[in-house]
Amino acid sequence: MTLADQPVSLAIDAMGGDSGPHYQVAGALLALAADPSLSVTLVGDLDQIKARLAQHQLSHHYAERIHLLHSETWVRMDDAPSFALRQRKNSSMHLALRLVAEGQSAACVSAGNTGALMAIGRQVLGMLPGIERPAISTVIPTRRGVSYLLDIGANVDCQAAHLVQFALMGSVMVRCVDGLPQPSVALLNVGHESIKGNAQVKLAAQRLEQHPALNYQGYIEGHAIFSGDVQLVVCDGFVGNIALKTSEGLARFLSEQIQQIFARSLYSRLVSIMARPILKRLKEQMDPVRYNGGSFLGLRGSLVKSHGNADARGFAFAIQRAAIEARQKLPEQLLRELQRDESASFD
Repeated sequence: MTLADQPVSLAIDAMGGDSGPHYQVAGALLALAADPSLSVTLVGDLDQIKARLAQHQLSHHYAERIHLLHSETWVRMDDAPSFALRQRKNSSMHLALRLVAEGQSAACVSAGNTGALMAIGRQVLGMLPGIERPAISTVIPTRRGVSYLLDIGANVDCQAAHLVQFALMGSVMVRCVDGLPQPSVALLNVGHESIKGNAQVKLAAQRLEQHPALNYQGYIEGHAIFSGDVQLVVCDGFVGNIALKTSEGLARFLSEQIQQIFARSLYSRLVSIMARPILKRLKEQMDPVRYNGGSFLGLRGSLVKSHGNADARGFAFAIQRAAIEARQKLPEQLLRELQRDESASFD
């Protein structure tokens, strides 16, 4: 039996995100169809979940691999993390994470409120020893395949020690998920010269250069993120979130511009027909939906965050991401690496 064939059970926060259980249920069914060894527990309002399942004719084919858990409430997208932590203890997000903490599910997937998810995840799952803050990592398309970017929003203000921790956790993740023995790591900065950057980035660079477990390559500028020259780009959550959303907005803008150009005249429409296979391949490579699913690193359990506005296909990608990390036992591998690393503790 290969690793991909190992049975795995995931907890799905079916009420998180902008659309309630609509895309979450549909995405779970797509993931079940693609992965015969996958089973899911859909957590949320049972009446709504059952109504969505009834709308999908093929849902009965996966009935044995679908479990339901009722929640009295759910975390709203505008809930403050502190409010969600105290007042939403019976929410779908809380209950889904408890399934992971209790060992009933191997990972959790949610499209809900990011701040609340991080706060509840820290409380329910707990942090790995030596890790002060979890970081969110995401896959980005590059000229040479894919790379990873972290943090993309969990930590707006970071110290140098946090950036070193992000680099270590991200490097372990790339080794586990992609099988790269020594992934290259770079710090996102305003220039590649050693004199550039703020105090935190400069100090982090000094520590990363001396870290024996990391293949540190120095600074990388924003225009080179998608070059594929490094497998892991590290930054604080403020910079990472802006970089990610800017790239997603640019991808949509370019797609719209290309469509408008090809629609301007009969000749351009004829050219678009001839170029359709190439355009389709380009769109698939640039489509943010394919890379949906940000991994929370540093928790004692696997947690994957989907975009709040992801459609069914995008949510299915997030589920597939969680299944990979669960089968790789990523938190356990992170723990072993941190225990071997004497520099894991904060100053």
